Amino acid sequence: MTHLLGQQMEDGGWNCERPHGATHGSFHTTLSVLEALHEYVNWRPTGPAQCETAVDRAHEFLWLHRLYRSHRTGQVADPAFVRIYFPPRWHYDFLRALDYFQAVNAPADERMTEAVQLLLSKQTPDGRWKQSTRWSGRVFFEMERAGQPGRWNTLRGLRVLRWWRRSEIRTRARAKNVSPSGGMSE
Repeated sequence: MTHLLGQQMEDGGWNCERPHGATHGSFHTTLSVLEALHEYVNWRPTGPAQCETAVDRAHEFLWLHRLYRSHRTGQVADPAFVRIYFPPRWHYDFLRALDYFQAVNAPADERMTEAVQLLLSKQTPDGRWKQSTRWSGRVFFEMERAGQPGRWNTLRGLRVLRWWRRSEIRTRARAKNVSPSGGMSE
């Protein structure tokens, strides 16, 4: 754990190419590390204290990039980041990032709003999400067909929207000093 935390870059991200001179965090590596740290914290009682600062910095890294944009130009950092894949393998995409934030029950950050709007724009009229083309590599069985509504992407999309809406309600309630159940908070 000490080694992994020590590999975090100045910008808050991680990059597997750091030993080869990379100086900027990678979306792919940062999300993979965040997912791993989430699992670690769930299974190690001492995990949260060791990881909290690193996780906060990595969240800032992704939020600075609005989950899929270059922080320098504002353009989409990689066209693959705005497609929806399942399984994602090691690849990054905005839905995988949103699904991570809902899994850790992160607070709603306004810098994720555009990614949530992108998710909504990709929802089909029947409430599902389509599968993008598969990543290359050996496939033992086809889980979802490219271009067709996918069960896994729909599950992830609905999970994200449920979390986002709950989080927005909590945020508004805190701003008004009212609990989400309707009573005044202390």
